[in-house]
Amino acid sequence: MNKTAQIKKNHQLIKLRKLVIVSILIGFLSAFLGISLKRITEYYEEIFFHEVSVHPIFYIVFPVFGLSVIYFLRQYLFKKKENKGIKEVFESTASKSKNLPSYKIPSHFINGLLTVIFGGSTGIEVSTVVATATIGSVAHEKENVFRQYKTELICAGVAAGVTALFSSPIAGVLFAFEVISRKVTRAFVISNLIAVSIAFGLLTILKEEPLFAVSITTWHLKAIPYFILLGILAGMNSVYLTKCVLFIKSQFGKINKHYYKIIIGSAVLSISLFFFPQLYGEGYHAIKTNFIAPNQIMTMTLALTFIAILILKPIVTSITLASGGDGGVFAPSLFIGAFLGLLVASVLNSFFHVNVIPVNFMVIGMAAVLSASIHAPFTAIFLVCGLTNDYTLFFPILAVCLISKYTAKTIYPYTVYSYSPSLVK
Repeated sequence: MNKTAQIKKNHQLIKLRKLVIVSILIGFLSAFLGISLKRITEYYEEIFFHEVSVHPIFYIVFPVFGLSVIYFLRQYLFKKKENKGIKEVFESTASKSKNLPSYKIPSHFINGLLTVIFGGSTGIEVSTVVATATIGSVAHEKENVFRQYKTELICAGVAAGVTALFSSPIAGVLFAFEVISRKVTRAFVISNLIAVSIAFGLLTILKEEPLFAVSITTWHLKAIPYFILLGILAGMNSVYLTKCVLFIKSQFGKINKHYYKIIIGSAVLSISLFFFPQLYGEGYHAIKTNFIAPNQIMTMTLALTFIAILILKPIVTSITLASGGDGGVFAPSLFIGAFLGLLVASVLNSFFHVNVIPVNFMVIGMAAVLSASIHAPFTAIFLVCGLTNDYTLFFPILAVCLISKYTAKTIYPYTVYSYSPSLVK
């Protein structure tokens, strides 16, 4: 009996060691992929955005070129297989037999990069999530002992990828739990903590800077009613984003010829970018500009510009995705939240003389719209705090993220990830 118990114990120890080793490998590869994609995208997006600023003709050339290249790559390099985004990850974790094929790694890496640098109004976050999930999926197939840890290893890849993008290991683990796994096992804790530790270590070695350099000094209790207002508006805006993506994708799905999708998508994107350059790519450049000058006076013209951007961003994001671009709602949610927060704060200060702090509203708005868009408030909290490398606003962000999520769920119970036509029939 003791001998049998000892053999069983030794077998468990061997499995544990192998799980630790593969988690280290997944963490390193996923973080390397995430950091590489982020750096390459930032570098080329800056160059191309400068070109369109100097030569506006590129507003027409870039979108049609980018979407066309993605189409031809999909047709001839990736064998006519389309990318479905995070839904692919859900399908894989829900099925014992369905795995993420290895071509998803270069497919999402290349297509995500091309989408953003050529002006597609989305971000690289979902491309990174699916590519790093594929690293975990491929690892689980390599040895029989890992077959029972499929979801845990996929989540480890995702957690490390999110950590690499947003410099927040807590957000990485929470995203893997809140959005993908929705359950915690011992293997999940071990694999994910190891993967994000490796990812964060790599970030530290490479001295990755926070995405947004912002100084937040304090917040005031008198702002609480306005934070609540922001949370409700964020929930409503997230539902608008979700419904835009679902509606426009369904309409484009009725178009049989793909080059029609590219022509229509490019035309809408080019016109939108020409009048509102803030919509180019993921839009982080526009957020950073407004972090630098957050105390601008809100004139009626500026207010209308902000409102137009908030209306257009979900539309151009949806059209980017529907016409073949690779991405999701992560970056658009952060963009919408930042502009919504600044609009609310500036209107309160300029027209009602409330004297709130605009930067605080920008940061809280980013977290609130993301929370409502993906129904993951705790991911949004730590992700945005990691983005700014500042936790001063932790408690207001917590409250507003919960308000925005439940506002959104009350209006419309689905996200772009959880929606399925069969659910509403």
